[in-house]
Amino acid sequence: MPLETPVRIVTELARRGYNAEREAVTLLAGAEAPARALEAVVDHAADDTLRITAAEVQAVLAATEPTGDTVDGVAPVPEASPTGSDASGHPSVSTGDGHSESAETGGLTEMADGAEAGERAGAGDEAAAERSSDTDGGATAERIPGANEQVQAERAPTAAAGADGAGVDGSTAPESGTAAETDTGRTAARTTDPALRSMEVAGDVTGRSTGTGEYGDFVTVFRDRYEKLSKQLRGRVNHRPASAIGSMNGGTETAMIGLVDDVRSTKNGHWIVELEDTTGTFPCLVMKDREFAGRVEELLLDECVAVEGTLSDDGEIVFVDALYVPDVPRTHTPNTADRHVQAALVSDLHVGSQEFAADAWDRFASWLHTDEAAAVEYLLVAGDMVEGVGVYPDQDEELDIVDIYEQYEAFAERLKDVPGDMEILMIPGNHDAVRLAEPQPGFDEQLREIMSVHDARITGNPSLVTVEGVNVLMYHGVSLDEVIAELPESKASYDEPHKAMYQLLKKRHVAPQFGGKTRLAPEERDYLVMEEVPDVFHTGHVHKLGWGKYHNVLAVNSGCWQEQTDFQKSVNIDPEVGYAPILDLDTLDMTVRKFT
Repeated sequence: MPLETPVRIVTELARRGYNAEREAVTLLAGAEAPARALEAVVDHAADDTLRITAAEVQAVLAATEPTGDTVDGVAPVPEASPTGSDASGHPSVSTGDGHSESAETGGLTEMADGAEAGERAGAGDEAAAERSSDTDGGATAERIPGANEQVQAERAPTAAAGADGAGVDGSTAPESGTAAETDTGRTAARTTDPALRSMEVAGDVTGRSTGTGEYGDFVTVFRDRYEKLSKQLRGRVNHRPASAIGSMNGGTETAMIGLVDDVRSTKNGHWIVELEDTTGTFPCLVMKDREFAGRVEELLLDECVAVEGTLSDDGEIVFVDALYVPDVPRTHTPNTADRHVQAALVSDLHVGSQEFAADAWDRFASWLHTDEAAAVEYLLVAGDMVEGVGVYPDQDEELDIVDIYEQYEAFAERLKDVPGDMEILMIPGNHDAVRLAEPQPGFDEQLREIMSVHDARITGNPSLVTVEGVNVLMYHGVSLDEVIAELPESKASYDEPHKAMYQLLKKRHVAPQFGGKTRLAPEERDYLVMEEVPDVFHTGHVHKLGWGKYHNVLAVNSGCWQEQTDFQKSVNIDPEVGYAPILDLDTLDMTVRKFT
């Protein structure tokens, strides 16, 4: 029996929506007619079966073959060791291919054709060989401690900085980039009582969108933004409305809270910041020699700030002595789970693209089935499940699947490879089949039905997801492009996307600037305001891996699962592919695993 036969069996079972125990795969591979045996097992499986066990295979083979010392020509599988390992070392996981190649020997019938099948077969053989080697998990891993320590992930060929320049904590990681597996080769069994799990969603616009694009809608949403963010600033300044300041005597001390209407420099290098509230606008002058003058470079139009200062003698302008943003309190203490449980944070699969990193995803999905990943009970996907259609010029030339519904069907097949006992939550991104304007409602019913694998939960972009007490702000991250474009490179860059996320945390708004690159929809309330300080801020979109802590809030941009496209090359995007940040919800420590 050739070595690759078990791989083809696992692949075919995955295509049909099943996982299998190692012993079950071994039994099927050792049968005189593996294809016939597989068909018999599938035919006898109950409708709600997700996992094929060795006992089920033995029962079916015993019923269809003569009884004796062998089952379908193979000696019975010996009783499993305490570790659950077997001689072959093959994990009982789905490869997630959705395809198989024809068997040269062993009896499996042809299940796929062409070059694609051959490529997937090669990948499966390689993965099988690597899984049979003696590793501690296969996937490269770097550990992120709690508190304010920052670390960086090792990336090929160079290491990119995490946050604030701190280094790796000294832990080592295996070289292999294959699916992680424990030393014993056991398969994970998440036996946690489902009653211990909890996942609640707030701030979801799905089913609540009321905006029609009328002028009044914009007035409503900006008033709501002002009220929510000014509330966070009123405790710091004794503010006055713009109309009241305009009637005050020159030389009077005053303060104002407003949305940034304009920022411009004077010929002497000073800054004039126009602030607007519900009563009008008023100019504020920030002198270039003030210690806080550098903060002006971080301002975006339409964000909310507060100033304190003194009116000029003519009462026409405020000389600013202090400038405040809503910000995250330095005293913020994050919430943690009451038990050891983990969440995987991923984004930007782009299924349907020719550059979708299928092998990396297969390794990740396989690793989720191992004992090493038994504590990973949640999967949080921050948008761009598929590549989409017509998103950028000449995209059709880079598509592997040109129909949008077929793209989501292919994504659903990939989602089947994830353990069925995990809790899954997904939000849309700018490549997904929803409106581009934010906030983005979750998908329509037809797409929800397609993506209903494992009862995955679908919510809007953004959403505040409370996972066992930990508040995770899920936002796809389109506004990061704008933040990076508008701010100095030292403040925000694609190489360090978490620093751009810090800026959004400071502003307490995920997309403050209106009328720029980020499309914003007027609603009866501003769903993009961070009314509550998150414990974790999870984004994607920019296809770069980056993380760090800002005032004890963990900011994570989770990279992507798409290799560089021609379009990305043309705009100088060098993606970081196949990383899966694994978050400990009880400590907010994080491990970054690499599957490429």
